[in-house]
Amino acid sequence: MTVPGTPGRPRRADARRNTEGIRRAALDVFRSGGLNSPLEEVAQAAGVSKGTIYHRFGSRRGLIDAVVDELVAERIQDIIATVEQLHDPRDRFEQYLLGIWLLQFDEPAANDVLMRTTPDSEPLSHLCAGAQQFASGLLCAAQQAGTVRADITPDDINQLILERGVVVRACDQQPRDDYRRRLRFVLDGLLVNTRN
Repeated sequence: MTVPGTPGRPRRADARRNTEGIRRAALDVFRSGGLNSPLEEVAQAAGVSKGTIYHRFGSRRGLIDAVVDELVAERIQDIIATVEQLHDPRDRFEQYLLGIWLLQFDEPAANDVLMRTTPDSEPLSHLCAGAQQFASGLLCAAQQAGTVRADITPDDINQLILERGVVVRACDQQPRDDYRRRLRFVLDGLLVNTRN
C-alpha cells in the first residue's frame, strides 16, 4: 500500500514505464532510420521530452547501448546460427557474407553497427569483434578446403563489409533483388571455381 504523500513506488513505476517506452521507441526509430536518427524522433515516438531521454540514458550512446542487443545482436546471431547448421566450408562462407550484406541492406541500424559509426560504444565494439572473429574462422576453413582464394585476408573481408555499407547508403533507391544480384558478382570474385 502506498502512503499518501510519499513518492517512491508509483514514481519508480512511472520511471520504468518511461524507460521501457523510450527503449521501444528507439528500436522503431533506429530500425527505420539508423543510429544517427534525431533523438527528437525517439522522444516524439515515446511521448516524452528529449531531456527525459538524456535523464534516463545519459546520452545517445547510452540509449544505443541499451537497445543494441535487441536491435542488431539478435539478427547477427540468427545469421551465425543458420551458418553453423551448414557443413560445407564454402557454403558457410558464402551464406555468412550474403546474410551480413543483406542485413546491411535491410536494417539501417545494423549497417551503422557494422560500419562502426559509434566506435566508443563498448557493446557495439564487442559485437563487431565477435562477428569479425567468426568470419575469419569461416574464411580460414574455406581457404583450407581450397574453395576461397588464398590471397583473401580477414581484413579484406572487413573492408568488403564496410564497402557494402557505403554502397547501401549511396544507392538507397535500388531494389533489393538488384542489390542481391550484384552481391553475387562480388562473392564470385572471392571464390575458387570448383563447381561445374
